[in-house]
Amino acid sequence: MTDSDKIFTGSIPEFYDSYLVPLIFEDYARDLAERVVGLRPSAVLETAAGSGVVPRALAPQLDASVRYVVSDLNQPMLDHAAKKQGSHDCRVEWQQADALELPFADASFDVVLCQFGVMFYPDRVRGYAEARRVLKPGGCFVFSVWDHIRENVFADLVTAAAATVFPEDPPLFMARTPHGYHERATIERDLKQAGFSQIAIETRPGVSRAPNPRHPAIAFCQGTPLRNEIEVRDSSLLEQVTNTAASHIAERYGNGSVEARMQAHVITAMR
Repeated sequence: MTDSDKIFTGSIPEFYDSYLVPLIFEDYARDLAERVVGLRPSAVLETAAGSGVVPRALAPQLDASVRYVVSDLNQPMLDHAAKKQGSHDCRVEWQQADALELPFADASFDVVLCQFGVMFYPDRVRGYAEARRVLKPGGCFVFSVWDHIRENVFADLVTAAAATVFPEDPPLFMARTPHGYHERATIERDLKQAGFSQIAIETRPGVSRAPNPRHPAIAFCQGTPLRNEIEVRDSSLLEQVTNTAASHIAERYGNGSVEARMQAHVITAMR
């Protein structure tokens, strides 16, 4: 992972939430919310919350007495998430926080959750150990990661398209970071090293849908740090990469509504 992989600033949060969230995140967010509700927690911490798709699914289902802290390292993403949630929803506490150095006391939460964020941790074992530290005895760490990029077709097609524009130095953000931490044995090993012993990993296939081929092209090219990789090479070519990605998707799925396979792992680990 490079430093630019963690930068979600400028217009990226808006594109991320408008295009990428409905494309790949919403279905998994609903699933994660159901899992957390089923645990009947009294205190929940979410790390690396991004633009807030899980809080929008989970907060309305929690009893008013439940403490729900939503955190992210990236303040612009957290600001966007809080704005999207709405000031009327007082069930959520928003707090900028580094998942590797959580500003919470030991044994503070029944559940720690993280949707598609641990791939961005520079030290996953340390991040897992922090999650375990703030969990109460018997508490549960629930998180998700994307499977290999070949199992996530739109991301794979966009990555291939970007490589045709920059053949000498292809932007590989999607393969390297969001889809770079998918080996089940590696995930289990890291969790055990952090002190977890009861671990379950479930692979969940899904379908990614969009109204047209350009939607996923914009989602990945302009709503993720792939944009940073493109612009550092040649900012004038952002639209060309986006158009090329849309063409690649249209060649396979047509110019109307499109849908393609996606797949993720959902992990639960007990303290």
